[in-house]
Amino acid sequence: MKVSTMRSIDRWVGIPICFMVSPFRWLADRIRGARKTPPDTSRTLFIELSEMGSAVIVDPAMRKLHLEGKAEIYFAIFNKNYKSLEILKTVKEENVFKMNAGNFVSLVMDVFRFMSWCRKKKISTVIDLELFSRFTGLLSFFSGARSRIGFTNFHDEGLYRGHIVNRAVRYNPHVHIGINFISLVNKALDKFDNPYATIPVHPHELQLERAIVSSEAITNINAKLQQLFPAWQGEKIILLNANASDMLPQRRWPQENFAMVATNLLEQHKNIIIIATGAPAEKEYVEEVVRKVNHPKCINSSGFFSFDELVPLYTVSTCMLTNDSGPAHFASVTALKVFVLFGPETPHLYLPLGGNAEPFYLGLPCSPCVSAANHRKTTCITRPCITGIQPLSVLERMHDFIEGNK
Repeated sequence: MKVSTMRSIDRWVGIPICFMVSPFRWLADRIRGARKTPPDTSRTLFIELSEMGSAVIVDPAMRKLHLEGKAEIYFAIFNKNYKSLEILKTVKEENVFKMNAGNFVSLVMDVFRFMSWCRKKKISTVIDLELFSRFTGLLSFFSGARSRIGFTNFHDEGLYRGHIVNRAVRYNPHVHIGINFISLVNKALDKFDNPYATIPVHPHELQLERAIVSSEAITNINAKLQQLFPAWQGEKIILLNANASDMLPQRRWPQENFAMVATNLLEQHKNIIIIATGAPAEKEYVEEVVRKVNHPKCINSSGFFSFDELVPLYTVSTCMLTNDSGPAHFASVTALKVFVLFGPETPHLYLPLGGNAEPFYLGLPCSPCVSAANHRKTTCITRPCITGIQPLSVLERMHDFIEGNK
């Protein structure tokens, strides 16, 4: 389904269903005494359906719950986004529910399959990571879990999704999403009583694990690089990720800007090659960038590397320039230097973890224009927040980094 269709369903169908379900939730919780005892975290399900990057950002929170709450971790995610969970392998494959969102009928059928799966797995607690999604709120209720933890607007106006969550945490739009995720886990660990996350989140709690990359994977990726560019003689690899997901296309830096940076880098550095990455569906979009560069050392690799080969590719590369999208977070589990272009969203909330990401962000008065309050929807067409980032400033920073890593 299209993103716009899913948003419409979540609003026009989700709101009335949440309203009707809320009294039953209250009654069921009263009968079960859901609030009388701390959450049983022994079999905890995390729900994050639509954001591949968030599946990486939440990893420290999941590890914290596993360590402190002795929890077996489960996860529900859209089938097309599952690969993001495989990067760090924190969740066992048999503990992942992959939901099919291809069309409305398949989605409804999978809801019933989800209900059965949760009861088979004996899910005791659900942590809903989505920002005010009515659909995931309902999923948490349909899971049958006694404790349902998620974000609430509390005294804020709007963002209604009933009273499905029975252990609410007020979402804080002024701190990094990773901190918000840790706060949900602290709630599951019964560390604070009211909706306000009053327990500090320390920097070490946001420490992201590094992916384990085998020597065989490195050997394989080097062979594929040689196949992609037979003239490669071990030059440094600079990655460009010019596309961004259809969920928020306003995040895309103009193709000509990527091309300008690539062209100048190739002129300044003779010992590099530039690989433009992307999914198979992005091949034409990426090819337009490569055509503008018009240099034999700038290669379109869209669809050439599998998802499983991305982390090894990041491991052998020098740096990457990317829009604010999934690859920036996938690379955060490696030592790769990542330059991230932010526009309608802000690095203050969504900068990749790991310590190697450096943002380019203008911070215009209108930024960020997408948030939980508008379900990340914007009608801005001119996009000065992203188009206004000058290629020269990006080029200079990348040039300095490459020079410093000779």
